[in-house]
Parts: sequence; structure tokens; C-alpha cells
Amino acid sequence: MVASPPPELAELLDITLAYQRSQAVAVAAELGVADLLRDGPCSVDELAAGTGAHSPALYRLLRALAAIGVVHEDEQRRFRLTAIGEYLRRDHPLSVDPVARMYCADYEWRAWGELLHGVRTGESPAHRALGTDVWEYRRRHRDQSRVFDAAMRTLSRMIAAGLLEVYSFDHHRLVADIGGGTGAVLAAVLARYPHLEGILFDQPHVVGDAGPVLGAAGVQNRVTVVPGDFFTGVPSGADVYLMVRVLHDWLDDDAARILDQVRSAMRGDALLLILDAVVGPPNEDAESKFFDLMMLVSAGGRERELREWEALLAGSGLQLVRATPATPTCHVIESVPV
Repeated sequence: MVASPPPELAELLDITLAYQRSQAVAVAAELGVADLLRDGPCSVDELAAGTGAHSPALYRLLRALAAIGVVHEDEQRRFRLTAIGEYLRRDHPLSVDPVARMYCADYEWRAWGELLHGVRTGESPAHRALGTDVWEYRRRHRDQSRVFDAAMRTLSRMIAAGLLEVYSFDHHRLVADIGGGTGAVLAAVLARYPHLEGILFDQPHVVGDAGPVLGAAGVQNRVTVVPGDFFTGVPSGADVYLMVRVLHDWLDDDAARILDQVRSAMRGDALLLILDAVVGPPNEDAESKFFDLMMLVSAGGRERELREWEALLAGSGLQLVRATPATPTCHVIESVPV
């Protein structure tokens, strides 16, 4: 009879070793394995030839991924994608490929390696590891910036689906997406509501890549792309402003500076929709609390409880109206000028 460890011990061991699984997924993504399996099963030798990998080592990677359901191995050591593995395809609209490659990139791993320093001192682990913040690091490394933008498109599409489930834009006319990246959320909103027009606002090197995203959604003729810096000003004239996963990247002082610029651009009857986490009560909501830990390590920002959102908004002359769950890690936080 095989002795089983206490379930609590087994669970803690699984948590401790989880990084191995995420790194294995990231390596498969970097190699493009899922794209090679798009049309059906392949042998390890075929996959090794297609990826330039070492065949025996690649087999060891794939059989491990098969054991956790990412791919399926048959009796001839051929592999095919599972329903889970389909999301690693780079042509999937919700592709996890760039998300895995971003979160498991070398610079992110180095930042997480300094978590102990960050917890002891409150200083930025990323800055200690990289000598700069992750935003400047990505600006200097355009390949990593492109992976980040692609990952944000996937995550934004997930958030957009939740937003459209819980909020109606029927009575709006012009939507300004502030810090909107390459436009994935704005494109989804405009595609659902043909009467809307949009403004996409972000840094020049980011919005410069928005054309294909807006074009694929068929909304490019209804979007004005405005490059800029939300610390110095944002476009005026919209009746609803969107900020999707923007403010959690910043601590309160910087977040307040951004909100001050948005409030200055808003008319008295305009609405601000913030899509960000609302941290749950003690002993619950691991998703948001680990997002918060990631903000400590990487971006240097933070997730916030509802009372913290109320205080942050009030400081910029905005009143929180309601916060509605949209996804497991994101709420739609509505606010209006006081």
C-alpha cells in the first residue's frame, strides 16, 4: 500500500513547485509548439525539427505538459493539442502565448527573485534587479515591449467581454480609452455599439501599433488615435472615459496625478469607468491579492480595496457610484465628478 501524504502537505508542495509548470508552458509557447500542432498530431522528431529543439529533451517537456492536460500523448509518442492547449496557439483571439512569455520572461523572473528584498525594505524588486522600472526596460527592449502589448491584448479582450456583460453604452456618444494600449477594449466596445465613436490615448510607441487591432474589428474609421502622456494631459470632450488596468500600475501619488488630468478633461456630466481589481476580504480573493503582489514586484503599483478606491477618487474630485464585478480579477468602478 502506498502511503499518501497529508492533503495539506501535498497542497503546499504543489504551490511551492508551481513555477515549474508555468515555466514549462512558457517554453512551449516560446518554441511555438501549439502552432505546429494546429493541424493535428505530430511526433516528437517532427516537433523538434520544426522548433529547432533537442528531440529527447523536447519529449521530456511535452510528456510533462501532457500530464497536466496541456497536450495529449498517444501510444506512438505523438502529441496533439487539448482544449486547454488550444489557447497557446498564437492565432487564437485569446492566446495565452504572449501572456506566458511575458510573465515568465527573464526580466520578470529576475524581478521576482528580489521579492524578499522588496518585502524587507518596501523598495521595488524590479528596480533592484534591472536597474530601472519595467516600463523603461520594455522601452529599451522592443522585443519584450511587443510581447507585453500582445499579452495586454489577450487580457484586455477577456476584460472587455466582462465589461460588455455588465455595462451598457447605449446612452453614450464618445468613449475615450485612456492608457488604452493598442485598442483591444475600445475595439470590442465599438464593435458592439455601432453608434459610438472613440478616442484611443496612450504613449506614441504603443498606439502606433493599434491600426491592425482596430482594423480587424472594423472600427478604425470611428476611432481617433491620440498619442500622449497621461501625466501631462488627456483628450477632452468625451462623455465616458475608460481606464482599463491602468491605475493599478501606480502607487497613490502617481495614480492621483493621472486622475487629476482625467478629471480636468471631463465635463460635469461625464462618467469615468475604471476597470481594475477591488481586493476582497481576508482569507478570500487570491487572484486579486496575487495581482497585488505582482504589482509590488514588477510594475511598482498596487491593487486597492473599495474604501481605498473611494479615497483615491475623492482626492481628485470624483465620487464612486458603484463597483460591479466583471471578471474574477476585475470590477467596473463607476465614478462621476463631484
